[in-house]
Amino acid sequence: MTDHSPTPRARRTSKPRAQEHLLLAADELFYREGVRAVGVEAVVERAGVNKMSLYRQFSSKDDLVVAYLKRCDERFFDRLEASVAKHPGEPVKQLLQYFEDLAQRASAADYRGCPFVNVAAEFPDASHPARHSVAENKAKLIARLTTLAGQAQAADPAALADELALLIEGIYAASQTYGPGCGPILAGPRMAKRLIEAACPAPVK
Repeated sequence: MTDHSPTPRARRTSKPRAQEHLLLAADELFYREGVRAVGVEAVVERAGVNKMSLYRQFSSKDDLVVAYLKRCDERFFDRLEASVAKHPGEPVKQLLQYFEDLAQRASAADYRGCPFVNVAAEFPDASHPARHSVAENKAKLIARLTTLAGQAQAADPAALADELALLIEGIYAASQTYGPGCGPILAGPRMAKRLIEAACPAPVK
């Protein structure tokens, strides 16, 4: 039986550091193994704290999952904006760059797809707090894509955003079904270019 009693290190861990350790552990384990498959005991053990420390920081596992998804959301949009920043003032190139970067990321050996898609599959109840986090992330993505599509002078920015969002979801799925670096992932940037060409007046270079 695993001994989950506090260790000397755990007793010395401050509250902010305990929270950080727990979030780092949850980030690794939830993404790699799935939220439902990972119990709080495993998170506590990986974090090097005790179970009481977890419940001082998070009132439940659901709260920990929501905090994990908040971090995922922040990282997701940091990556998106990093792609956009490569081509200041050129929204068409910004959109294309995002798909190039996504295809590269989705081809990494340790890529496990979109954490929000993964969580949505694990929690079918749309009223679950984790599903609220999923909905918020996807709504923000659609809004950002719509803004970029509008800046690119798409005839119908909302329609282009929907098409690109569907392509993004397809890349996520292909990474897990066909595998890293597969043909469908590598086709993503080409498909994005075709969609943008069809929707925007300026030629795509």
